[in-house]
Amino acid sequence: CTALDTISANQEIRDCNFLVSEGGMFELGFFSPGKSKNRYLGIWYKKISYGTVVWVANRETPISDRSGMLKLSRQGNLVIRSGGNPIIWSSNSTVSSRSNNLLVAVAVSGQLLDSGNLVVRNENKVIWQSFDYPGDTNLPGMKFGKDLVTGLQRSLTSWKNPDDPSKGLYSVIYDTNGYPQTLRMQGKVLLGRHGPWNGLGFSGFPTDIGNNIYSAEFVMNEKEIYHRYELKSSVVQRVVLTWDGKTLTLQWIERIKDWIVYANAEVDTCDKFSLCGPNGICSINKHPACTCMQGFEPRNLEEWEASDWVSGCIRKEPLHSGKGNRSDDGDRDGFLKIAGVKVPDTRRSWFNVSMTLRECEIACKGNCSCTGYAYLDIRNGGSGCLLWFDELLDTREYDADQDIYIRMASSELDGVPLLFALAYAYRKIKKMPQMKGRVAMATSNFSVSNKIGEGGFGPVYKGVLEDGREIAVKRLSETSSQGLDEFKNEVICIAKLQHRNLVKLLGYCIHQNELVLIYEYMTNKSLDWFLFDETKSLMLNWPKRFNIIRGIARGILYLHQDSRLQIIHRDLKASNILLDGDMNPKISDFGLARKFVGHDTTSKTKKVVGTYGYISPEYAVHGRFSIKSDVFSFGVLVLEIICGKKNREFSFGDHNDNLLGHAWRLYKEGRSIELVCGQLQTSSIVSEVVRSIHVGLLCVQHHVEDRPTMFSVVLMLVSEGPLPEPKQPAFFSGESCRKRESLQSADEGMITKPYAR
Repeated sequence: CTALDTISANQEIRDCNFLVSEGGMFELGFFSPGKSKNRYLGIWYKKISYGTVVWVANRETPISDRSGMLKLSRQGNLVIRSGGNPIIWSSNSTVSSRSNNLLVAVAVSGQLLDSGNLVVRNENKVIWQSFDYPGDTNLPGMKFGKDLVTGLQRSLTSWKNPDDPSKGLYSVIYDTNGYPQTLRMQGKVLLGRHGPWNGLGFSGFPTDIGNNIYSAEFVMNEKEIYHRYELKSSVVQRVVLTWDGKTLTLQWIERIKDWIVYANAEVDTCDKFSLCGPNGICSINKHPACTCMQGFEPRNLEEWEASDWVSGCIRKEPLHSGKGNRSDDGDRDGFLKIAGVKVPDTRRSWFNVSMTLRECEIACKGNCSCTGYAYLDIRNGGSGCLLWFDELLDTREYDADQDIYIRMASSELDGVPLLFALAYAYRKIKKMPQMKGRVAMATSNFSVSNKIGEGGFGPVYKGVLEDGREIAVKRLSETSSQGLDEFKNEVICIAKLQHRNLVKLLGYCIHQNELVLIYEYMTNKSLDWFLFDETKSLMLNWPKRFNIIRGIARGILYLHQDSRLQIIHRDLKASNILLDGDMNPKISDFGLARKFVGHDTTSKTKKVVGTYGYISPEYAVHGRFSIKSDVFSFGVLVLEIICGKKNREFSFGDHNDNLLGHAWRLYKEGRSIELVCGQLQTSSIVSEVVRSIHVGLLCVQHHVEDRPTMFSVVLMLVSEGPLPEPKQPAFFSGESCRKRESLQSADEGMITKPYAR
């Protein structure tokens, strides 16, 4: 048996022969999947993960024994035969018949590339390649889309089961009806959409946006429409449609010798196609998840109240353009902007790549059937035009730049509530007394009985709006150490963020010296309220604490990598982690947060702000902060969650170490599990606890370059492979930490006073 990377004309590859790509990344040969005894010709990873199959030739025609043989004909056709049987599979590829047979035999060859692509060439011209016929896997460099000249559809189709690579129930296709978009199918049933390409990523798959691991390309012309991604580094990734219908981006982690899920295209109930029906909008951060768009109401209120939303919503007020024959009827309608969404289903849409948004609005207003419009490309201020002509299906809220403009009767637009963007705050200032009045009414005029907390910004009140929604209201106090700058920073940072582990800002108010922030209300207050109380902490068993740790990690990762703004929080601590009714964590308080762009993830400040016990050493001493400053704070949080004690107030009879030093001492002595507070002993899973302590110690290492990124932290928390050895943490001794605080409080260039936020 042999292993080359090339097959020549008339050469055979039998069941014991292989092609191995030049760099040894991929291997081609015959194999049996799972428990099956059938034989298939396939391509799989060789260098990193032997046996991970990425392509199968004869997936519908298996061979029952080891008599299989692959041969390349003189005309450039790849064929599989079994014993004396006729052709089992063929690539149906040939060179031009006008070529001289002798020359063809010399020129034709097949080669397995390090990309995983099997290519047949006639001299230097590609006449066939496996990348044009994907199975369940999309590899970097592979086109995903449609050839408009030949009709070739490059789509993904799942295996029937782990033992059978024949076509299964699920597929992911590029649909070219209307504006092209990616659809997930179960047979002929539409399960969901990744949405159309918007210049940065798929509208319904925002993890594509702002990614530093791979670059994406979208091409649409008269010959073809496709999406393709290329890796920027030595990272190994693949996209696979699993046999049970999940679309996963998997990444190889060499340290643990295994694949981990980097992204899941279907992560929540809002990914189900048109869950909220026509003209409904889905939000995973709301309960119930479905609401009607502004100006619409449930078509069937009884079904809607029973959480059966499929019938959707209807207009409260008919459009003027549909009422009569007057030529100006359409002009009496207007448009309502809905920001940050996955755009509706585009199969019955119209598009133009060169129009401006104003031209798009005019085009929609001039067509009585048009129900809404949006930009095609959201980059550089937006360009292109996308129009809808029917009910709007499968819209959901997302943290994304994509906005849509919904056609409304003018009477509906007159009463649209104002949830102000900061850019309009000063223009709308005359509206603020009314907003202030609503907030005052909701909080019983900021009654002491409604007060639920106090922070550096000022008191926090619970309120109830007219529609019954509970809110939390932060009101700037006269003695606050914060002011308009922190207020604006909070609004700018959090208003455009949306993640299940971030608290949601509902609105704000600026009136004279009055500054008010309005948030979703968190039933279970903040993490410190439970964590550092001997009685209440009993409610936090280990599964809940571990869920909180992982939720905070996902939220920080979103801020650092996946959100559009990319943010360093700078004040992560237990009191800034809020808990909803199910004890899910929500990161709050973005007054000190800072935005960064691209790879510019480090900055310096003359005034260091934050909270002692959570601040990284390079920030406390030199004023330098970066994403690794948040990593340090997260590490402190992890150890506090496990121990149930505050880092700054921690004491232990045998030494003067703070919590970080104590955890480090126990780790070095092989006694990490002793860090766990007493009430966790019965509910904890030892391996998870010890691993979490290990991760926490990696995060609080003294030197910035030693600390992992939040991406690595999330991977370490969800995997079980070996971890690197941590080095000594910063602020090891509680005594040295107190001395540092005393010295620095006298220096205005250092921390003058921790903000009690």
